[in-house]
Amino acid sequence: MPTTPLPPAGAGGRVALGVSYHGQGYSGWQSQPSGNTVQDQLEAALGRFAAEKVSTTCAGRTDAGVHGLMQVVHFDTRLQRSPNSWVRGTNAFLPRDIAVHWAREMPNSADGRPSFHCRAHATTRRYAYVLLQSPVRPSIEAERVGWVFLPLQAHAMQQAAQALLGEHDFSSFRASGCQAKTPIKTLHRIDISFTPAGHAAMREDHAMPCGYWRFEFEGSAFLHHMIRNIMGCLIYIGQGKQPAAWMQQVLQARSRDAAAPTFSPDGLYFLGPVYDAHWNLPSSTPAFAWLPGSPL
Repeated sequence: MPTTPLPPAGAGGRVALGVSYHGQGYSGWQSQPSGNTVQDQLEAALGRFAAEKVSTTCAGRTDAGVHGLMQVVHFDTRLQRSPNSWVRGTNAFLPRDIAVHWAREMPNSADGRPSFHCRAHATTRRYAYVLLQSPVRPSIEAERVGWVFLPLQAHAMQQAAQALLGEHDFSSFRASGCQAKTPIKTLHRIDISFTPAGHAAMREDHAMPCGYWRFEFEGSAFLHHMIRNIMGCLIYIGQGKQPAAWMQQVLQARSRDAAAPTFSPDGLYFLGPVYDAHWNLPSSTPAFAWLPGSPL
C-alpha cells in the first residue's frame, strides 16, 4: 500500500475523508481477500469515481460488526476535484450502509510532500458503546445496540471505571490475536450516562426501568477487543456480580483470564479521531446526534 504521494500529473495531492458505516454486514475495516470489508468497499468506490486505483489509510481499524460514525481516512491522488465532488461522486458508488460525509484537500509541507497523516496526527481516539436495558431484546435497534435484561447500577460502574484512567498495561483486556506492539495505553476519560425510556414489567409485582446506557471512551489508542472486554467487566459490576474494586484486580492481573467474557460488538461505535485545531477537520457527523445520550 503506497504511503508516499503520486503527484504531479494535474497537481492533486493528499485528500482526507470522513466516513460513516454500519458495520454489521462487514468483516471489519481492514481489507481482506474476500473483499467484504469497509476499506474494500470504499477503495472500490473511490477507484470507480477517480478511474484510477486508490489506496486508503485509516485513523483506527474497527472489528467485524463495529460501526463507524466518523472514521477518517486519507489517500493520495493525481486528480483535482472539489471536496463536494469527492463526497458526492464517491457516495454514488458506495453501498447504502457506508457514506462519505466530508472531504478536505490537505496541505503539503515545504518540500512538497503531504504533511498530514490521519493515523499519526490523531491525538486521541473516541468510541461509544450504546446498551439497551430492557426485559425485551432490541428489534428496531437490532445490531445497533448491545442488550442487558437486568438493571445496572451506575455508581458501581462509574467507580470501577476510575481504575482504568491514565496510563496502564491493559493486557487483561487484550484479545489473544492482538498485533499491537505494546499493551500500554492511556485512557483519558470514560463517561457513563443513562437515557430513561419508561418501565417494563419483569414480573407481576415488579417493573424494571428501561433505557439506553452510553459508555464513551477516549484514549491514545486501543487494543484489539479492549473496549468490548472492558464493557464485559463493567456490566458484571453493574449487575452486582463483582464489586467495583474488582476492576483494579483485573487490571493488575495483566491476564485475559482474569476479566469477563468479551461483550457483543453490536453497540460499539468508533466516534473517530481527534486532531489539533490547525488541521481544520470536522469533529463530528450528523449521526452523533442520533446516538442516545449524545452530548450534542
